[in-house]
Amino acid sequence: MRKRILVSVIVSVVLAGVATPIAGAVSVSVRVEGKTQTLFGPTEPRLQVASTALDALVVAASKGEFYYHLVTGSLGSYVDQIGLYAATGAGGWMFKVNGAQPPVGASAVTLAGGDHVLWYWAGFDPVTFAGPKTLLLARSKLSRSERARVRSSQKKLYCYAVSAQDDKGVGTPALGAVLRAGSGPAVRTKEGRGCLKAHTGSLVRATLSGAVRSNALP
Repeated sequence: MRKRILVSVIVSVVLAGVATPIAGAVSVSVRVEGKTQTLFGPTEPRLQVASTALDALVVAASKGEFYYHLVTGSLGSYVDQIGLYAATGAGGWMFKVNGAQPPVGASAVTLAGGDHVLWYWAGFDPVTFAGPKTLLLARSKLSRSERARVRSSQKKLYCYAVSAQDDKGVGTPALGAVLRAGSGPAVRTKEGRGCLKAHTGSLVRATLSGAVRSNALP
């Protein structure tokens, strides 16, 4: 009986430790895009992380129960694998903070509350060694003609803008990007903007050949 009580106390202490917020933690949005699918956080949920961009990956891996591996070299630690795929000569794992790729390692990037952290698989250009652009999906206000269309049809319309961000975080309209709500039909955007009919319960994503898929929005 005393053993059971002791075990219960230990379990309670452990659970309390897990639930206790990290001292000095910051709240940031985190998403991890794998080589073929999203590994964590399509809608970029807020997580409490200790400090750095590497901490953001560690917490996301714990929440999403996916594997990652660190290698320590002369320049410090770096991530050489997330999920099933290890880094190769033609591709590896990169990260961005607020759309831009920092010039230092993830453990050296201190985050601020409200930052957006994206980890993603990057296939490198064999000539320039540049990584892929990352897509950012945002809601877009209806134009005057679109509002008139809604009034005449009495059917809701949801419009989105898709930008392609380079390594410096500079975004341009994602020409040729495609919108899709859940498993619904693909809708090609015009100059990076497109509209969808009502899609209750389905998340909208944007894709573009050669670019990292976007965040998800309702």
